[in-house]
Order: sequence, then C-alpha cells, then structure tokens
Amino acid sequence: MGVATIAGMVTVEVIRGIAMGLPRTTEHLIRDRVKFRVGRIVYLAISPDETAMGFGFPKEERADLIRAEPEKFFMPRPSDERYHWVRAWLAALDEEETRELVTEAWRMCVPKKISALVP
Repeated sequence: MGVATIAGMVTVEVIRGIAMGLPRTTEHLIRDRVKFRVGRIVYLAISPDETAMGFGFPKEERADLIRAEPEKFFMPRPSDERYHWVRAWLAALDEEETRELVTEAWRMCVPKKISALVP
C-alpha cells in the first residue's frame, strides 16, 4: 500500500493545493524533495517518501510543540536545527491543521501587507 493511500492522511496533492493558493509561492524539486518557496526562502518541504513535511516554525517555540505532541511533530535534521524549522508526520495531520501550519509557515516569509491578504 502506498503512503498516499492511507485513509485520512494528508497527501502531497492536498499540501500542494494549500501552498500554491498562497500569494508569491513557487514550487521546486530540489534533491528529490518537493519544496515551496517565497522568493529564495523555503517555507515548506516534503520528504522524498512523502511521509513527512518540514515547515517554517519559530525555533523558540519548537521544543514546546514537539513536547506537546511527540507522535505528530519532530525535530529537523541536525543540519537544519539552526533554522526556524520543525517536521511533522503527514499521517498524523488532518487537512485543517495542515492548512494552518502551511499558512503560518508562509506568513513567516512574506511582507505583512501580503500576509494580510490571506485570512
């Protein structure tokens, strides 16, 4: 059974639909990872096996998020720990929560005037 067929799991197609609906977002394939950027800033990346996503998140709040829901959220790779970044298992997310996480990650890299265009 492929990952994208697990009932209720958020798929790359769902994530793509959310991200590409946000102003100034572009999609790129970089080293076998689908990534979404605003300009040169990556705010969202999908793992090559499509089981997890990494996204922009305030690093000062990261430990609390992971501690609150360790079955859902986990640390970025050691090389990415210096960034405002966290990862989540797609199977643990629903579409509403994914939309919120993606939108808030996007807000971290756009001007406030652009951010205000999205409720």
